[in-house]
Amino acid sequence: MTGADDATDTPTVFDHLVELRSRLLRAVAGLMLVFVALLPFANRLYAYLAQPLLDKLPRGGQLIAVEVASPFFAPVKLAFFVAVVVAMPWLLYQLWAFVAPGLYQRERRLAMPLLASALTLFYAGCAVAYFLVLPAVFGFLASVTPAGVAMMTDINAYLDFVLVIFLAFGASFELPVALVILVLLGWVTPAQLREWRGYAIVGVFVIAAVITPPDVISQLMLAIPMVALYEAGILVSAALARKPE
Repeated sequence: MTGADDATDTPTVFDHLVELRSRLLRAVAGLMLVFVALLPFANRLYAYLAQPLLDKLPRGGQLIAVEVASPFFAPVKLAFFVAVVVAMPWLLYQLWAFVAPGLYQRERRLAMPLLASALTLFYAGCAVAYFLVLPAVFGFLASVTPAGVAMMTDINAYLDFVLVIFLAFGASFELPVALVILVLLGWVTPAQLREWRGYAIVGVFVIAAVITPPDVISQLMLAIPMVALYEAGILVSAALARKPE
């Protein structure tokens, strides 16, 4: 009788699918709620995003809309991206609520700090991109524009360029979290990460050269924080590796 009760209480594949569906619906509902709330401010958000470029353009410089519908779709696209970033804690919470019951106690203790750190580092990467990198990049591009050429960027092209920069910096700042996970999985050790430091630094500068615009300033703005984050990842992973199970 007890065995039958235990079997009844054990979640089935169908139960997991129902739970997954519920979590996905909650995640999408939360995202859509934030998106709808941001729609009235879409044009204001785009104006704020465009400010780093507008500040570097010559007097009278401005963005242009090449496609007929781009004045509508570009701000809406930006509003959706901002909604994803703003709703990210809610989305991660739904993921955590679905996965947590299947984790061991130590995995639960480690997962929440890792998720919080990943989120914070992504936000930090986007902030560095907006406040430091974009002004430097557009200052460089404005300075090398040939005489007689008006620098007038399409709003869709500008949005795509900036979003790539945001995603590149946000993802690059996840380096310490990735290193900690690799160590916790047993794939590498902190000692190996220290031994590979020289190769890692070279790789960081190569990555920075590939994903940033062709100026030394923006490459250094990405490479130097990544090197520091690599060192931070070694320190944190070493501390966690020393902790007892």
